[in-house]
Amino acid sequence: MATPKIVLFYVFTPLPDPEAIRLWQQAVSESAGVTGRIIVSPHGINATVGGDISAVKQYVRATRKYAPFSGADIKWSEGTGTDFPRLSVKVRPEIVTFGVPDELEVDESGVVGGGEHLTPEQVHQLVADKGEDVVFFDGRNAIEAQVGRFRNAVVPPVATTRDFVPLLDAGVFDHLKDRTVVTYCTGGVRCEVLTRLMRARGFGDVYQLDGGIVRYGETYGDDGLWEGSMFVFDDRMTVDFSDHTEVIGRCSECGAPTANIENYPDRLGRELRVVCPECVPGAVPAGS
Repeated sequence: MATPKIVLFYVFTPLPDPEAIRLWQQAVSESAGVTGRIIVSPHGINATVGGDISAVKQYVRATRKYAPFSGADIKWSEGTGTDFPRLSVKVRPEIVTFGVPDELEVDESGVVGGGEHLTPEQVHQLVADKGEDVVFFDGRNAIEAQVGRFRNAVVPPVATTRDFVPLLDAGVFDHLKDRTVVTYCTGGVRCEVLTRLMRARGFGDVYQLDGGIVRYGETYGDDGLWEGSMFVFDDRMTVDFSDHTEVIGRCSECGAPTANIENYPDRLGRELRVVCPECVPGAVPAGS
């Protein structure tokens, strides 16, 4: 593979026949020769695919020919060529599984009632204007934040996206309702729904980082408010934004600094954990 690339994008728009979109996306992906994960729902599409740059460009061109997807914000990154073992195209009730599909309303402009989008530059300006009143709210699973997060961010104790709604309904974050909240996630899709759910529960001043951590990293690298590595849902596991990325993760076995995440059950049954390469079962000790 000459130049492997990965693209990440989502579009919230009404899709009256998700199964037809699934079949079309399956055909487009197979024709182009890309692999990855594509989720289609009545609310829109969420996709991460990879392959040789020519294959990925072919997929993007074909996808953008469908008018509702023509304006998709496509986020490009370097791949390895083995990032996705296969292609998966599925129809689900939600493109992000918060477990409350009936709470979400979308129109041709996107999610109805969500938080205002802020560019990375606007986020910095908001922090400059409001100072400590601004709180960053992590919209990802807690393990993702172990290796990278915004400085002083609130990291909800969630293992899956489904865990957010029970915590919001229980009032766990009610103390933030009078604060200025900026939500963030990898590419932005989870925050589209999360801000809608938060606003419906009385959070008044809620924003979302437009383009997610990906766009922020492209803008400021490791010289802004972000600390550490970004977790990604492919074989790369983490991505750094510069040659001076701070290592903030700690090995769950020995406590050493690491940004390494392993995708297998540990002795506590967790499917993902932060663990340094030396503590991975079967690893050859350094110096052997």
